[in-house]
Amino acid sequence: MSTLDGKRILLVDDDPDILTTMQAAFEPTGATVETANNGNQAVELAEKSHPDLIVLDMMLPGRSGFLVLEKIQAEKNKAKKPRNSPPFVIMITGNQGSRHKMYAETLGASEYFIKPVKLDKLIATAEKLLGATSTN
Repeated sequence: MSTLDGKRILLVDDDPDILTTMQAAFEPTGATVETANNGNQAVELAEKSHPDLIVLDMMLPGRSGFLVLEKIQAEKNKAKKPRNSPPFVIMITGNQGSRHKMYAETLGASEYFIKPVKLDKLIATAEKLLGATSTN
């Protein structure tokens, strides 16, 4: 059984092809997968469905990935949840800059990948992040 079985995963990207590909990669894991194609929708879904993991594109219409991440962390702080508690965030971006990576980590992103991301690496990272929490 996959460590993602029964977990909720929110995939956020404004490129429908990337969303479809990621969704197809995550579906066999047994996770419940939701998708959003802009930052505002991402925040709405995150607040409504409380995902265990969010795969978040940095460049989004409506609200950037950074602003989505800030909002998610603010909600965590309000709920007094520890920084390393769900939702975990894997940020993906086409931007090579290390400044963005540092900023994402400052905001609490668990992982940061440059596109194109290998799907097996994405799944493995998701399993690593969520596997650590499946014991409680």
